[in-house]
Amino acid sequence: MKRKTLISALSAVALVTSAGLAHAENKGEVEVLHWWTSGGEAKSAAVLKVMLEQQGYGWKDFAVAGGGGESAMTVLKTRAVSGNPPAAAQIKGHDIQEWADLGFLTTLDDTASSENWEKVLPKVVTNVMKYEGNYVAVPVNVHRVNWLWANPAVFEKAGAKVPTTWDEFIAAAEKIKAAGYIPLAHGGQAWQDATVFEAVALETMGTELYLKAFKQHDPDALGSPEMVKTFEKFRQLKQYIDKDSPGRDWNIATNMVIEGKAAMQIMGDWAKGEFAAAGKTPGVDYICAPAPGTAGMFTFNIDSFAFFKLNDANDAAAQKTLAKTILSPKFQEVFNLNKGSIPVRLDQDMSPFDQCALDSMATFKSANKSGDLVPSWSHGLATTSQIQGAIYDVVTNYFNDDKVTADATVDKLVRAVKAAM
Repeated sequence: MKRKTLISALSAVALVTSAGLAHAENKGEVEVLHWWTSGGEAKSAAVLKVMLEQQGYGWKDFAVAGGGGESAMTVLKTRAVSGNPPAAAQIKGHDIQEWADLGFLTTLDDTASSENWEKVLPKVVTNVMKYEGNYVAVPVNVHRVNWLWANPAVFEKAGAKVPTTWDEFIAAAEKIKAAGYIPLAHGGQAWQDATVFEAVALETMGTELYLKAFKQHDPDALGSPEMVKTFEKFRQLKQYIDKDSPGRDWNIATNMVIEGKAAMQIMGDWAKGEFAAAGKTPGVDYICAPAPGTAGMFTFNIDSFAFFKLNDANDAAAQKTLAKTILSPKFQEVFNLNKGSIPVRLDQDMSPFDQCALDSMATFKSANKSGDLVPSWSHGLATTSQIQGAIYDVVTNYFNDDKVTADATVDKLVRAVKAAM
């Protein structure tokens, strides 16, 4: 199904052609497709370009705007089908394996070996970067998705405390609502609904059942009593979200917390960039804490680049240098300081990072050992885009229709996932 879907998508754009690459006057050149087009991400791309050029290789920027990467993927399919793919493209999760399965990607095993990737990267990350045991992609960072962002001033005014459990969350939300503030800032978009639902599922189901449901797609796990309870808890949140939520972008919701209009937001660590841009200090102006009931657990999302087969030997050499540079400690520091995420290297010097990042890295390492480091399905790491989309539909339809029961929705979830496999 996955192979057919991608082949179909590629065929749809097969008639579109693009111009060939022009070589720079250097040892080789890489063309890099990405959607780092704003803020700290654009700065990071510029740093990577300079680092590559300092090693004698050229960088041809192939930036396609669009935060989710949909436009970039459309362009990539056009280029790949015309026999003119870029050297590297920003691709993540199961899409990496789909491109590799179609024969487009090259192996990076020699670079991985010389750079000791197996020693400095956690296995749950390297598994995503490999196809049939061979490295075909490079991770750039790690995002923790199960974060709770809180405004301590609002909590103080409401006489509430930042929650660590689900019951504490409900108690705090009631006090905050009574004090005239919005308890939970949220944007009514499918992926944001899924992000919050995922945090509730992790708390209710635990990591083992979470993985059985969202990674292994076990029907018993998907249809379990714990899943029913997850949906019931998820719906409880509606009473703590304001009526203007539908269609709101995530960063607007974050700014509601920054400005003291709302007390909390459940969102990945990219939200930290909004607090930083507003000149806020963690632990003083805002609090970063695990989503209620998920302390010690870590749902991860990874930005990564997949590497395409090239014919020119000099460009292939530049490509391998790019792969090495992305995982260099220097670039890992620069990029993740800008992005709000944490380095993917377990041996990274974390002294330049703030307390939120330090807490995130500590949990990343401990969860890697305990088995509580799990891929985020809501952000495309645990499953395919087809299954992700099917779950999105079930979750957001339930959240927006109070007439539908949790039991009926769980039955629908089991069928929807099966149909998308």
